[in-house]
Amino acid sequence: MDVNAVQIQMPTAASQQETSSVQDAPMTAKPALPLPRPALSSASDLLKLLPTGTVLAFQALAPSFTNHGVCRAANRYLVLSLLGACAASCVLLSFTDSVLSRDGKLYHGAATFRGFYPFNFAGTREERDAAFRDLSRLRITALDFVHAFFSALVFLAVALADASVQGCLFPDAGPDVMELLVNLPLGAGFLSSMVFMVFPTTRKSIGYTDMAPHAQ
Repeated sequence: MDVNAVQIQMPTAASQQETSSVQDAPMTAKPALPLPRPALSSASDLLKLLPTGTVLAFQALAPSFTNHGVCRAANRYLVLSLLGACAASCVLLSFTDSVLSRDGKLYHGAATFRGFYPFNFAGTREERDAAFRDLSRLRITALDFVHAFFSALVFLAVALADASVQGCLFPDAGPDVMELLVNLPLGAGFLSSMVFMVFPTTRKSIGYTDMAPHAQ
């Protein structure tokens, strides 16, 4: 027998059955990942309608004040104080504005019923009248109160959708209440978006995304 001859081994019946069983084995289906709740993306979109500083303050203080959802009586008072302070901040900042003077300097201030009061202008009344043109156009209107109310509403809806806040303020809430709290940002976002779209504001409020000041 030649040593260099190539030996070919024919497949046996056992090996054929093993191969066919491997090929016929069903593919293991990967478990489907759960779809994200729509409230999460809605809440992130609603944050764009709020002052950035207020949102950052809430996100920084809420985990500590709520004790990550495990609240005592003192934690509940802290959370309620935080919600009240941030909601008041949203309301007050809705009445602020930014304006450029005639020489190109930027001034922040608050709208009044007569006009606009710049915070960082230290001149006299005559100098202020010379530096700015017709500040009466920036006075408070009824639309400012509408936007202030809906800004506070949006913040409270987003805050109450936080799991730690829910666990702190509503520890014994049933499934119906929890479902309402989860879907609350959706309703608040739709209503507020409709109001802001139908009644847009020209305010360049402090802390908001649109900070381009009014030109003189």
